[in-house]
Amino acid sequence: MEPLTLSETQSSPQNSFPTPQKYHVLVGVTGSVAALKLPILVSELLEIPGLKVRVVTTERAKHFYNLQEIPVTLYSDTDEWQLWKGRTDPVLHIDLRRWADLMLVAPLDANTLAKIANGICDNLLTCVIRAWDMTKPLLFCPAMNTAMWEHPITAQQVEQLKDFGYTEIPCVVKRLVCGDEGRGAMAEVWTIVEKVKAILSERDLPKQS
Repeated sequence: MEPLTLSETQSSPQNSFPTPQKYHVLVGVTGSVAALKLPILVSELLEIPGLKVRVVTTERAKHFYNLQEIPVTLYSDTDEWQLWKGRTDPVLHIDLRRWADLMLVAPLDANTLAKIANGICDNLLTCVIRAWDMTKPLLFCPAMNTAMWEHPITAQQVEQLKDFGYTEIPCVVKRLVCGDEGRGAMAEVWTIVEKVKAILSERDLPKQS
């Protein structure tokens, strides 16, 4: 997909993977403290043979990770608007949904969960999801404070996403960064990666080059 070159010109590490790729995974990251794990998650995904990864980030998520530690192309809201100048220019959220075989939203914070459940698409990430090809798998990993997780509306919104056909990778119980202990922490990276492997294997997704 040649139109997706704006951010790629800003970051070159992904060019160190010259072997033709079989699968395209788009990782969405939102403004939960669990976004700290994005560098590790991306690195582990890249260990899967034949996998190519790109990342879509919300603005708030940027607070939690170092861009220099992300070894793949990363897109944000600015890229969407810089790429489109006129009617014949690429629409980034559409090009990304075409590029990806599978989407993984990790972490999915309470705010973006609510947006997706209600069809709101006010940034690049939520626009990709709103335009998502429903024949392709979309995995989401909730992550939030225990009190937020236990609010009744959270269960309703998670069920709504599952009704859409999306796959939940459930959050876990642990001591959170805020000091609270309870359910709400994002699933462990190894759990997420194993689920991606399983979905790719089960679905026998079309291979891309």
